[in-house]
Amino acid sequence: MTPPAPPVLGMILKGYPRISETFISNEILRLEQRGFRIHIFSMRHPREHFSHDSVKQIQAPVSYLPQTIFSPQFTALMLYNARAAAAHPAGYRAAVRLAGRRWLRTRKSATLKHLLQAGYIVGRLLPKHPVAHLHAHFAHSPTSVAMFTHIISGIPFSFTGHAKDIYTSDQRQLREKIHLATFAATCTEYNRGYLAAIAGRASTPLHRVYHGIDIRLFTQSPATRAETQPPWNILSIARIIPKKGLDTVYHALRLLKDRGLNFHHTLIGDGDDREQIKHLVRQLNLTDCVTLTGTLPHHQVLDHFRQSDLFVLGCRIAATGDRDGIPNVCVESMAMGVPVVATHISAIPELIQSERHGLLVTPNNPPALARAMQRLLTDMDLRRRIIVAAQKRVIAHFDNQRLIEQMADLFKGVGISPRPPAPPA
Repeated sequence: MTPPAPPVLGMILKGYPRISETFISNEILRLEQRGFRIHIFSMRHPREHFSHDSVKQIQAPVSYLPQTIFSPQFTALMLYNARAAAAHPAGYRAAVRLAGRRWLRTRKSATLKHLLQAGYIVGRLLPKHPVAHLHAHFAHSPTSVAMFTHIISGIPFSFTGHAKDIYTSDQRQLREKIHLATFAATCTEYNRGYLAAIAGRASTPLHRVYHGIDIRLFTQSPATRAETQPPWNILSIARIIPKKGLDTVYHALRLLKDRGLNFHHTLIGDGDDREQIKHLVRQLNLTDCVTLTGTLPHHQVLDHFRQSDLFVLGCRIAATGDRDGIPNVCVESMAMGVPVVATHISAIPELIQSERHGLLVTPNNPPALARAMQRLLTDMDLRRRIIVAAQKRVIAHFDNQRLIEQMADLFKGVGISPRPPAPPA
């Protein structure tokens, strides 16, 4: 007899694939490699014209949800919600009541959209693609859809919180999601403590699981960049948004230039504040030593790492409360033997102990950032010590091949068993 197929894990994502969220595609790929069957429900179509190689290896089918309520799919959206309501009348009524309470709290129309997207999943997609458990990445929109889908259908759900989604969410709404979830995971201990404080007396388990990186893709000899001389190549990789503190970086670079240091800075990434940053670069007379590349594919990012003498970010807590967890680019840089200068906010100190694995300074402090950058460019003994210790730390604690086992165990704990390995030929 053919053994029954293992249960399917439904992944609800804000968009798929997304070049800035390789940690999610890596997680899906690693789970598939361990025998898990996955179906992806994406709230948005991809925005970039290319994707990382890991995405091309993923076998999971993808279903895209209607992105807006008033779209060409409006009729279909309402039809499948009617089907969901007919199939699960009590659950649908409960979801509508909860949506009403949440709307009264925040007056956000997105609540209605998330309810209707959940109804679309239940009415149209689940009959064709049944799943045994739902897991959402990001605690805001995707988890709202997962929560409403759970209330309508009874299918249990869990979620992973990351950064902005946690700190800019209404705490009452977030508490509700935690209470209803089977478990919640997050990528830093700093985040886990924040969620625990919000959850209060909730019995929902809260787990810290670092993202990590694929060590095989990034590791190079720590001696590669230990010896360096001007002109120095300084690298930043970031979305161009306030929490990354790129304005602090450029003010610090101006200070380095005033001291006579010869360098070139490259910023890889894009974002809403791109024009403001370009204007700042011109204002500071740094155009001759700064390049903004936009978003690049993985192999080109690796080339920039190999050519760089220093990696720098000026992370801060934005006015909205948004902040980083542990920027994966810092982990990647450390694995590549490129020393890191960053700030000691949020969970960055969980990755970097200052003076040992890199240098951390206070946020919004260009003079301190400039001093730290100059030290790591010119103090060869410090560079050698930090490069070696940083690479060892990443290999020991941020290898996603090991960390994925923690997520796999969480899914096994809620009944999602992987396909057993094929017997040897």
